[in-house]
Amino acid sequence: MLDLHYWPTPNGWKITIMLEECGLPYRVVPVNIGRGEQFDPAFLAIGPNNRIPALVDHAPADGGEPLSVFESGAILQYLAGKAGRLLPEDPRARMAALSWLNWQMGGLGPMLGQHGHFLLYAREKLPYAIERYGNEARRLYGVMDRRLGQTGAYLAGDAYSIADIACFPWIMTHKAQQLTLDDFPHVRAWFARVRARPAVQRGLAVGKEWRTGASPATDEESRKHLFGTRSTTGGAG
Repeated sequence: MLDLHYWPTPNGWKITIMLEECGLPYRVVPVNIGRGEQFDPAFLAIGPNNRIPALVDHAPADGGEPLSVFESGAILQYLAGKAGRLLPEDPRARMAALSWLNWQMGGLGPMLGQHGHFLLYAREKLPYAIERYGNEARRLYGVMDRRLGQTGAYLAGDAYSIADIACFPWIMTHKAQQLTLDDFPHVRAWFARVRARPAVQRGLAVGKEWRTGASPATDEESRKHLFGTRSTTGGAG
């Protein structure tokens, strides 16, 4: 059995989508990042960067003690290996999938996260930060659009992979980020193709009921845990 320590955020959705795609049995352990549960010592034992998601495999391949994995990109790779799915065996396609996975982890996610923060949640609206991260968001959308124009289907080529799963939940934020997919037609077609997958819909539905109530923009306790200045502050990784 797999335990997924989770909250419904783009990085959390990556893993529920992957688990649903692979048909692996799992149990969801909620970690309410707006209430600071990511700082609980029990969670830090498996997620030392105090960010969700984190995974515990109680039946690892080596037959040993439960194995914990943190960081969403590492979890996607681990699950691909466990299920034998969604990471191509062909070396060129495999390197393409891993390259675009790391592009998301190092670029698309962090830059959209910063853009969303300064655009939507920062108390002080800083025009320089909004412009800087907005321009970078559009640049990254353009990079992705060119790639999908070359492949005609998915980021690694003809086959859907963990690279697409990693990117999709972040592209879901385009409306909140005040971006339009009409400016990126290849991304728009890809987005519709991925969103139509039944496993994607099931993954997005996990914990949907928890996303009710005040947003971090107005809930002071959530703001303290998500956007504070302490070195231990954080939520989704």
